[in-house]
Amino acid sequence: MTTEELILTNNGGSPLLSITQVAEIFHRSPEGLRITLSGDNELARQLKPCRVKIGRRVYFRVAGIAQFIDQA
Repeated sequence: MTTEELILTNNGGSPLLSITQVAEIFHRSPEGLRITLSGDNELARQLKPCRVKIGRRVYFRVAGIAQFIDQA
């Protein structure tokens, strides 16, 4: 089972994750992850291409998150 499949099965099969779900994957608080992503650091640079904005909400692609985890 790949990392992407594992994330999809644990989060209901949706190809997009909310910031709360991503924070849970990285074992951080949602507020801490927001602050980290707003800065100029390695994590923010890696996750920015995975980001999708729908209206005012921010989501992250599962494929991009899985790829980041696999590279680490």
